[in-house]
Amino acid sequence: MCTVPTFVNVSKEEFIANIYPKRFPAVLRGVDIGDCVHKWNKEYISEKVGNTNVKVHVSASSQLDFLKKNFTYETIQFGEFLDRASRVGVEPKEYYYLRSIGSDRRGREIADIQKQFPEIAGDINIPQYFSNDRFFSSVFRVGSPGVQLWTHYDVMDNILIQVKGRKRMVLFRPSDALNMYLVGDKSEVLDIDNPDVEKFPKFKLAERHECFLEAGDIMFIPALWFHNALALDFGIAVNVFWRHLEVDMYDKNDPYGNKDIVPAARALQMVGNALKALQPLPGEYRDFYTRRLISSLQSSLQRD
Repeated sequence: MCTVPTFVNVSKEEFIANIYPKRFPAVLRGVDIGDCVHKWNKEYISEKVGNTNVKVHVSASSQLDFLKKNFTYETIQFGEFLDRASRVGVEPKEYYYLRSIGSDRRGREIADIQKQFPEIAGDINIPQYFSNDRFFSSVFRVGSPGVQLWTHYDVMDNILIQVKGRKRMVLFRPSDALNMYLVGDKSEVLDIDNPDVEKFPKFKLAERHECFLEAGDIMFIPALWFHNALALDFGIAVNVFWRHLEVDMYDKNDPYGNKDIVPAARALQMVGNALKALQPLPGEYRDFYTRRLISSLQSSLQRD
């Protein structure tokens, strides 16, 4: 296991010159994120936006699994959600998690704390580590203590601003993709601390990077880095995403910012078509030419 490096009192200029170009996760401590650190408790937020309806994940398990969908979606008033999510030691156990979304019913609006939660948006200072034209979304996140999110990657750079509560973050390099047992952008390995070594033998080869975020900390997560978040307390955070690549590289019909970039999506589709093209062949031929495809991809990796 490797420790994610921590930097204290980092200026915008230092981040852009010395941290951002390395394409490596970093914890930024001592950055001014505004009055939210002092103001954002359950009572304050409930008073400001308590009557707003929100759509939240509700699960009997603390480990949320997006592949098997071990949760339901429930629409409740924000104040009631805060009451439920902040409970500790209450039986029967229910775990709550909010990932804010746009307010339009078709689900095409991008999450933006300024639009969905204007009553409290002025309390947080989002560091300008990117130009305004690169901004994509600002996602308001609230969760019960113990909630653990599935391991996944994002196609955009982002910072996670931990406003309240402590959080453990575990990350894996993009180069470990073959060890992550991926289905789309998500890993099948739900329990990263006690993985099923018979079902996922390669996962133990993945290099694990770990850190703990305290209230007020910021974490820089570069695009394509796999990450898994475990809430140690009732937590409130804001995730800010921006486009690292040119804008036309990203799917313009992607309000969540989690679809593979356009050239990559095309390439993956071609691979799928190639495998379908091999289906009419007898088994030994299909096996042989599938291995030829793998060999070609491996040769490409070695050339890079």
